[in-house]
Amino acid sequence: MIFLRYESFRSYLRLYPGTSIFILLNLIYFAVVGLTGSTKDGYHLLEYGALISHPVYMPYGMEEPWRFITAMFMHAGVDHLLFNMFALIIFAPPLEGLIKTPRYALLYLLSGLGGGLLSVSVNTWFGSETHLAVGASGAIYGIYGAYLFIALFRKSIIDTSSIKTIYMILGFGVISSIVVSKIDLWGHLGGALTGFLLYALIDKLRMSKIRST
Repeated sequence: MIFLRYESFRSYLRLYPGTSIFILLNLIYFAVVGLTGSTKDGYHLLEYGALISHPVYMPYGMEEPWRFITAMFMHAGVDHLLFNMFALIIFAPPLEGLIKTPRYALLYLLSGLGGGLLSVSVNTWFGSETHLAVGASGAIYGIYGAYLFIALFRKSIIDTSSIKTIYMILGFGVISSIVVSKIDLWGHLGGALTGFLLYALIDKLRMSKIRST
């Protein structure tokens, strides 16, 4: 099972620097936002870089594109932060080890961006009310999307138990995203799709390199 963590704290930092930095950035920004106001206050989150979509007005993310990055490192409450950081700590390291830190970091950030873009687009064009989006879940679902590609097309590099875990996580994620109104279904879907496609590109480049040697 690739998702069981046995590393010491020091080993974790050394082996998975990208994941460690992302976790640290999330914690730091949560502290910054929390020390200046409530992390569950929509107006306060908006002030510090949340994404907001409205069916009539131009979304803030389109006029201020930096919000796609800041929103990725913001969380609405301690429970939201802890849930996402737990997912990062457990599920991100195997992917970082597999594709190495630079590619992993790029996949993480672009997946977060993809999740934000789909969320803003759908909620602006098809939504009926104002929608606020924060959190690392788009990027995390990008990691799940990469694992889905592996589970479907590269089964030989992952064990059966881990494949079952991937399917279970994605199934639970889809159901909870539909049932729980506060969860951003489109942000999760956009992140997962981006991660899936990016890993497919990484895999194609790797296979081309193997064939040419």
